[in-house]
Amino acid sequence: MSFRPFKAMTFDVVGTLIDFEAGILNHVRQVSGEAGKAHGDDDILQAYRYARAKKDAGWFPDDLERCYHLMAAQLGLPDSEEHARGLAQSVRNWPAFPDSVEALKRLRKHFKLVAMTNAQRWALDFMAKTLENPFEHEFTIDDSRYEKPDPQYFAFVRGALSTDGIRFEDIIHTAQSQYHDIGVAMRLGYPTCWIERRFDKQGSGGTLESERTEPTHHFRSLAELADAIDAELLSQSA
Repeated sequence: MSFRPFKAMTFDVVGTLIDFEAGILNHVRQVSGEAGKAHGDDDILQAYRYARAKKDAGWFPDDLERCYHLMAAQLGLPDSEEHARGLAQSVRNWPAFPDSVEALKRLRKHFKLVAMTNAQRWALDFMAKTLENPFEHEFTIDDSRYEKPDPQYFAFVRGALSTDGIRFEDIIHTAQSQYHDIGVAMRLGYPTCWIERRFDKQGSGGTLESERTEPTHHFRSLAELADAIDAELLSQSA
């Protein structure tokens, strides 16, 4: 499928543009001391994944406080309110993937970039700054009141973008998570770009597991996506 018809590229943020796994691991390593050395990265991310999947989960990333207590109990980590609050507040310093900022600058030349995140507004403000504020439109759980993969999140964004003259057929959705984004977006009829950030790793890391849905486009990095789009659109405009 050609990229030429699209006017807007909607993005998952956490896991696609921002390396939340590195952010979680960095905090846990910093506060766990000797207790954390007994566990590999996969153990810590699995404990996070299980905690986040609980039915009483709250909005992200405030919910990371609750998650930390469960992770600490499972892994034998030091536990306190300060440790738990620290995990939620560590979002302020979560790193972008190495290719995110430069690739987003390239993609902005072709599309309106739109953030679609399950994160709360306060967190997106920090993450967007880390990404050098690439988005023309930003949507959070505070706006939609629903979390992906709920189709109502996509319906909310679709309606909001229509006020800017962006129609359903103008949108292509880009994300890392099969569970939160690719599966539901494909069922709803959106063309998708799957950024498989964990292509060289086993398991699903900190992302909830799901059956694989075949995307419209499949890349291992955001830079690969930007390369493909530049190759098509810049060559056609030359």
